[in-house]
Amino acid sequence: MAERNEQCNGPAARRPNFVVILADDLGYSDIGCYGSEIATPNLDALAGSGLRFSQAYNCARCCPTRAALLTGLYPHQAGVGHMVGNYGISEYQGYLRDDCVTIAEALKVGGYRTMMAGKWHVGGGYQANRPETWRPGTPDHPLPVQRGFDTHYGMAGGGGSYFNPPYMVHDDRLVNPGAESDSYYLTDDISDRAATMVEEAAAADAPFFLYVGYTAPHWPLHALPEDIACHEGRYRDGWDAVRTARHEQLKGMGVLDRRWPISPRDPDSRPWRDARHPDWEELRMAVYAAQVESMDRGIGRIMAALRRAGVEDDTLVLFLSDNGGCAEFLDEDGDSPGPFRYNIPTPDGRPMRVGNTPAVAPGPDDTFQSYDLPWANASNTPFRLFKHWVHEGGIGTPLVASWPRAIERSGIAHQPVHVIDIMPTLLAAAGIPLPERRDGRPVTPVEGENLLPLLSGAPWQRDRPIFFEHEGNRAVRDGQWKLVSRHPGSWELYDMHRDRTELRDLAAAHGGEVRRLARRYDDWARRCGVVPWHDLQRRRAQ
Repeated sequence: MAERNEQCNGPAARRPNFVVILADDLGYSDIGCYGSEIATPNLDALAGSGLRFSQAYNCARCCPTRAALLTGLYPHQAGVGHMVGNYGISEYQGYLRDDCVTIAEALKVGGYRTMMAGKWHVGGGYQANRPETWRPGTPDHPLPVQRGFDTHYGMAGGGGSYFNPPYMVHDDRLVNPGAESDSYYLTDDISDRAATMVEEAAAADAPFFLYVGYTAPHWPLHALPEDIACHEGRYRDGWDAVRTARHEQLKGMGVLDRRWPISPRDPDSRPWRDARHPDWEELRMAVYAAQVESMDRGIGRIMAALRRAGVEDDTLVLFLSDNGGCAEFLDEDGDSPGPFRYNIPTPDGRPMRVGNTPAVAPGPDDTFQSYDLPWANASNTPFRLFKHWVHEGGIGTPLVASWPRAIERSGIAHQPVHVIDIMPTLLAAAGIPLPERRDGRPVTPVEGENLLPLLSGAPWQRDRPIFFEHEGNRAVRDGQWKLVSRHPGSWELYDMHRDRTELRDLAAAHGGEVRRLARRYDDWARRCGVVPWHDLQRRRAQ
């Protein structure tokens, strides 16, 4: 890594602090300032004094989004083209490549203290029920402290129990906090650690960068009993009523254009009146809402720490989600998407009841359930599809920006932005250039664009298209046009100015636009090393 940048050695007060908060599997409309009935007063307060982005995008899945956020690159360029499995090629090695620089590495060169609390998930694969295979800190399982973070506390891998989480690490050593406390809850632990990091960093004579990676509200449906009780009965009218109410709120807030109708209920859902187990269905969404509210309370504690330290005005806070709402169904046999991996007894020896079983109430520490497709359809109001896909329901995210010193006028920004824009924006705000080399190797230049003009209220327009690929699902967004394909289907074309909910496919009427955007996509895919999904599956089977 290059030597410390001397131009950044001025007083710390001249450079902002950064707090980037990433939710896990949170849908577009799951927080109050994006139309939700779920109470999120702390996020709403940030939006009220800052900016909301109506057309912000992620990468459709957890670890690809994290890789893009941390590096300013598309996931394939960062080494996480699919998930954390190693397919034997650098674009799909499952952990961050050596020729990319993380935000933490770049800011650390410029004199920033760099900290992380929560989920990493860009350092190779971990199997929750096979701790003997964990290799945290090895070359193919790098930890945050090996990629620029001064300190980290949280999960090295992807997910698991909120009461007894697997593969937890503190810097470079494994820890097991769930087995040490009867009152342990992961979301609270991440929040408390993050708040403490703020207090410690603010006491030092240096600006800081804090990355908070929540697992909430990713399955399993785990929440504290008192939080669940606050939501029981709220969802007795079902998912159709939630979708309608959220759509109206989004239009009334000005986040969505009133011309855009809500997408039809997903064909794999059903009318609420036909729900087979309505009491259980209602409770599943109540637990999910409790998970979101507990995250918001934790964000409140982080903001309180900033205020106590007197640095809130000089801190840019960003909040977003890694993908759209998750439609995954956890069955008892563990076939989809493999919840048997988490079939680990509780610390006191009780067996885990894995699967979406209506006879089992979700929420307690010995259950393992998801909220399923119909509720995910509500989370992604008003859009189509879910996590995994690159239609708007899979890639659309809330994005809230708060920076009292720099954002003079609150409001809504409607320009398309992407998670790859976060790194260049932070580096520009800090006045720190991207290092040209890392450990002697040339660094891949960032793909994202600087959003500072948008934050300051200046005119801004994106220079380059945004590209997406995950599991063969493909898209390119260029101005008003979006070309998108659900694998293995053909290209669809939508005018996003008139039809953000993707209901009128214009591909047949605008063949020239389809060909132009398809060429742009193909050029991007070759440049970034995208492997066709069927070829990647063959590699996995070998």
